[in-house]
Amino acid sequence: MTHKVVFPFTAIVGQERMKRALVLNAVNPQLGGVLIRGERGTAKSTASRALSALLPDNTPFVNLPVSATEDRVVGTLDIEKAIQTGEKHFEPGVLYYAYNGLLYVDEVNLLDDHVVDLLLDAAAMGVNIVEREGISHSHPSRFILVGTMNPEEGDLRPQLLDRFAFAVNIQGINETRQRVEIMERRINFEVDPQTFCAKWAAKEQALSERIAAAREVVNLVKYTRRDMASIAGLTASLKVDGHRADIVILRGAQANAAFHGRDHITDEDIVAAAELALPHRMKSRPFDDTGDVSNLDDRLAQAQQEVSDGEYDEEVETEESDKSGEKKTP
Repeated sequence: MTHKVVFPFTAIVGQERMKRALVLNAVNPQLGGVLIRGERGTAKSTASRALSALLPDNTPFVNLPVSATEDRVVGTLDIEKAIQTGEKHFEPGVLYYAYNGLLYVDEVNLLDDHVVDLLLDAAAMGVNIVEREGISHSHPSRFILVGTMNPEEGDLRPQLLDRFAFAVNIQGINETRQRVEIMERRINFEVDPQTFCAKWAAKEQALSERIAAAREVVNLVKYTRRDMASIAGLTASLKVDGHRADIVILRGAQANAAFHGRDHITDEDIVAAAELALPHRMKSRPFDDTGDVSNLDDRLAQAQQEVSDGEYDEEVETEESDKSGEKKTP
C-alpha cells in the first residue's frame, strides 16, 4: 500500500472541537461518525485525512464521490450468474473496502438521501447486507464515517442529521497570529513535506499511541446510574427528541475519559461529549454560530440536583466487547 504524505493532524491550527470529535470517533469507531459543517478552506478534509494517518498501519482512507450510487456503496450481486451456475458472486462496494478504515464523504448534503441512509445504517449495525431477487450477501462493515459539507449549499434533512453521532460547526479563524501560523505551516509543508512531517513526527506518534491505548480500554470505562440520570436530565431539559443523543453522550464520555487516561467518566467527559452530540439535535438552539456552549456545565449541574440522593449511586457493570482497534478481514 502506497503511503501518501499528508499534513500532520497535530500541526492543524485551532479547530479544537473538530479535532476532538474526530479523535473520539477514532477511539471508539462505533460511536456513529461525525458531520463537519463549515465554509471552504477550514481544514475539514485535511483533518480527516490526517486522522487516518494516525490510525494503525494499512488503515484505509476511502473517499466516496458525491455521484456515488447505491450499487457503488453497498456492492452488487450477479443474479444472472447465480441463476445459471448456482454460485453467488458478490462484487464489493465502497463499504467493503472501508472496513476498519475511515470513510470520507465530502459534500454529504449533496449525496442522495437514500445513499446517506445506507451509509448510516451500515455504520450503526456494523454489517452491510445486500439483497437482490431473493439472494443475499452480508459482510462486516465497521468504519469511521466522516461527512463534510458547506451549509451554504443546503443542509441535510433533520432525520439524517440525527443519525450522525457528532456534528461540529466550524469557521475560519479570525485571530491574526493564528492565521499567520496557518500560512507558515501550509507553505512549509508544500515546499518540503518530508522535512515538515519529520518535525511533527514525535507529536504524531504520541497522539497515535494515545488513541491506540484508549481504544483498548474504552469499553471498560466505568459509569454510574447517576451519570446516566444526569445525561438524561440534560437532554430532557433541552427538549431533545428521541434517545440517540443520550447514548451518544454516554459513549462519547467513555471515549473522552479513555483518551485522558481515566477509568471512569466525569462531568468533564459528559460535557465534552454533549458539546458534540447536542447542537444538531436541538429544536431551539441556544448555541450561537461559534458553537458557544458556555451554559452546558450549568445545565448539567441543574440536572444532577434533580437526581435524588442515593437513588442512582450504584456503578454499572461494563463489559469488554469486541475491541474497537482489532483488525479483521471482512
